[in-house]
Amino acid sequence: MSAPELVRGGAPADASGHPPRPGVSSARLIATLAVAGALAGLVLVLVHQWAEPRIQAHQARALSEAVYEVLAAPASYRTAFLVDGAFTTTPSAAADTTSLERIYVGYDEGGRLLGVAVAGAEPGFQDVIRLLFGYDPERGQVVGMKVLESKETPGLGDKIEKDSSFVAEFADVAAPLVGVTPLRAKGAEGEVDMITGATISSRAVIAIINHRLESLDRPIREFWMREAAGVATAAPVEDQAPGSGTTPPGAGTGAAALRGGGGGGGAGR
Repeated sequence: MSAPELVRGGAPADASGHPPRPGVSSARLIATLAVAGALAGLVLVLVHQWAEPRIQAHQARALSEAVYEVLAAPASYRTAFLVDGAFTTTPSAAADTTSLERIYVGYDEGGRLLGVAVAGAEPGFQDVIRLLFGYDPERGQVVGMKVLESKETPGLGDKIEKDSSFVAEFADVAAPLVGVTPLRAKGAEGEVDMITGATISSRAVIAIINHRLESLDRPIREFWMREAAGVATAAPVEDQAPGSGTTPPGAGTGAAALRGGGGGGGAGR
């Protein structure tokens, strides 16, 4: 075997005739990875700071438009928070409103009560269904419903938000709601015709509304009576028009404003 061929400088060449590559220290590798990780983290922070206010603004617009839809376009609305078992539009400054139950109270141009909008969420067939519904405590009727978030099966379960005839079932219907198939409908109060082929998703929507009213109907009615009697401590405030992108007074933004309280259980399979 011949002796290794020497290259300029006296260093032996490798089998291909090229000089050996200089070694890289582990400290340098660690430093490079640390810098890359720090830069990546900085980029994520900057993207989050840029996106978060835009996400909250979008959620606020979606909530405002949903309130106007389920309450049939009130002139204004305010947020009432559940504090010590009673709803109020003026919680104390010390109250953490992000964690409190809330409803959205609609008023006409003369400041008279029109109804309340209530958010709710429970499991559907694929994932959690989040919705907002309008309620008239004086008549005991659901007056509207809008799905805010759903991942139900396209072409079947997603009809809970895309099928206008199903959505219309929730206009002026007595609570509690009863889901029925179209062939078994008797025209009784509270009946809601479910969607053929999507009964699980339909039942989930009905269950969300019933469970929310089971837990909140009493404090809603008590608040309604106080407001109707003029005992409320604050008068209605004009809100921005739907889709303006401005958050109405007390409406809140983000997941707290859109969340629904815990229901009495998910829809059965």
